[in-house]
Amino acid sequence: MTSAVSVEQLSISFPSAKTRFTAVSDVTFSVEEGQTFGLIGPSGCGKTTVLRAIAGLNTGWTGLIDIFGAKLEPGRKITGDTRRNIQMVFQDPYSSLHPRHRIAHILGEPLKVHGAEGIDAAVGIALDRVGLSPALAGRYPHQLSGGQRQRVAIARALLLKPKLLLLDEPTSALDVTVQAEILNLLNDLKASHRMTFILVSHDAGVIGHMCDRGVLMSHGRIARALDRAALSELTEDAVEAAAWDETPGYRGN
Repeated sequence: MTSAVSVEQLSISFPSAKTRFTAVSDVTFSVEEGQTFGLIGPSGCGKTTVLRAIAGLNTGWTGLIDIFGAKLEPGRKITGDTRRNIQMVFQDPYSSLHPRHRIAHILGEPLKVHGAEGIDAAVGIALDRVGLSPALAGRYPHQLSGGQRQRVAIARALLLKPKLLLLDEPTSALDVTVQAEILNLLNDLKASHRMTFILVSHDAGVIGHMCDRGVLMSHGRIARALDRAALSELTEDAVEAAAWDETPGYRGN
């Protein structure tokens, strides 16, 4: 299979009052096209910090990040086709949607920026694809349930037809029933849109349901690579144990 994402010796540090602290150290992994790859670990292990570097939200890194053959450059924003090919769905669907804008504006803005035509129709189609009525386009985020807001966030990410979707704990703010609906929706959309996913989670059940391969992170480093069989056997205790691993390094987000 073709490699969609290659990360080599990725290290990320942040300034503090007296020195710099290392959040991620020498992280290396690859993701094959069409796979769902998991970045797994307890809170504070560095998994979200890695995801934000791939998304271009944090440019202060060293190492190598290659997305579908395009090498990202530290210190520079992602632009052009590579920007369109990488979209992200955040943990909290409410905070990721502008509270004073209607859903039609929230979904239509990325299309307007890229000079698209037929925006109203595209917004309606996007809502329908994630199981929402196009009539919701006239509402504000606070008028929707948590599950509906996350579906809107997913619809927004899909509007630019990305090849790579980055998922940062996309169901952790939702109740168990809605979690299952969103995860099944993501799997269906991945198959129909032929996308590649990188999923950040601390939940062994979510990882086992979604991922083909992954890595368990501890203190900013990769503690263990996991194939499909290992992912299906992963337990909550094993994930939490990574928090107490003696691997040196700063525990980033």
